[in-house]
Amino acid sequence: MNNQLVKFAIIGFGRIGKRHAEMIYSNPNSELVAVVDINDNEIKAASSLYKNINVANTIEALKNQDLEIDVLNVCTPNYLHAEHCIEGLQNDWHAVCEKPMDIDSKKCKQVIELEKIKNKQVFCVLQNRFSPPSLWLKSIVEDDKLGKIHFIQVNCFWNRGESYFTESDWKGNLQKDGGPLYTQFSHFIDLLYWLFGDLEILNANFSQRKFNEIIEFEDTGTFQFKTKNKTLGSFNYSIAVFKENLESSIMIIGEKGTVKVGGQYMNKVEFCNIENYTLPNIQTVNPPNNYGQYKGSAANHSFVIEGVINAIQKNENKLPNSSEGKAVVQLIENVYKFRQA
Repeated sequence: MNNQLVKFAIIGFGRIGKRHAEMIYSNPNSELVAVVDINDNEIKAASSLYKNINVANTIEALKNQDLEIDVLNVCTPNYLHAEHCIEGLQNDWHAVCEKPMDIDSKKCKQVIELEKIKNKQVFCVLQNRFSPPSLWLKSIVEDDKLGKIHFIQVNCFWNRGESYFTESDWKGNLQKDGGPLYTQFSHFIDLLYWLFGDLEILNANFSQRKFNEIIEFEDTGTFQFKTKNKTLGSFNYSIAVFKENLESSIMIIGEKGTVKVGGQYMNKVEFCNIENYTLPNIQTVNPPNNYGQYKGSAANHSFVIEGVINAIQKNENKLPNSSEGKAVVQLIENVYKFRQA
């Protein structure tokens, strides 16, 4: 494609869709061509924010406009992600899929199969991999700085208020949302997968402490796992924290050292004690995505858009692919099998 502008369309112009639009619009190598949303108010908002873009209520209506589009950014509710990626691929567009790739790994498999047929790419938004502390963790694990790893612990303790769920008809719905491990914490499950590979889920427990009769799944939970190297681990999470996010952290205990990356969204190295090792200077992490009433993970979507452009223009793809997105969905499915246990 050389250095022509990469042309993007977005489906779903909610909070995360607007973030994608900002990153596309601000990148000199990309062009925001169109926005698709079933909500007319969101269509009006898109037209007001970005002059001369095309708008539509469905992908089919967008297709009928006969526009030049390279990439469809899927920013719709969780349960529609794979469906909309498939629609994009059927139109011979690449796709950027927001997390999670879906809440059904069978649908993710359909995306992967069509991706191969169409010879297009599906890029999964797992942007916590771009945070400097995450890159540092990846380097010390790959370089075996910690030696044999004895134990891993992840804590994700966030705040979500009632309005977060009541303002939408899909958030809190089991069949559309899926639960906190999909919507809030899939980034951190991805980090475990990225660092240690596939996990065996040993057991899990769930509790609804705060949102009785508002959501159809847990707001608090814990699960235990084992890595392929037989290292035990624990993942503890809650969206019932009072007032504001408390912590997102990972602690790794190894034979040659112990490290902990923490803060509200794994944004700083809180502890590092490694044999014959000096902690290097680590870049400042981007601030969290601020959605007004609540905050999410680090605002790393600029890296995602830049990565897509490099993949298309230069054939340099360093972004998480659809197989990795599917693997994260399968891990969450394996945890949630214990809901029925």
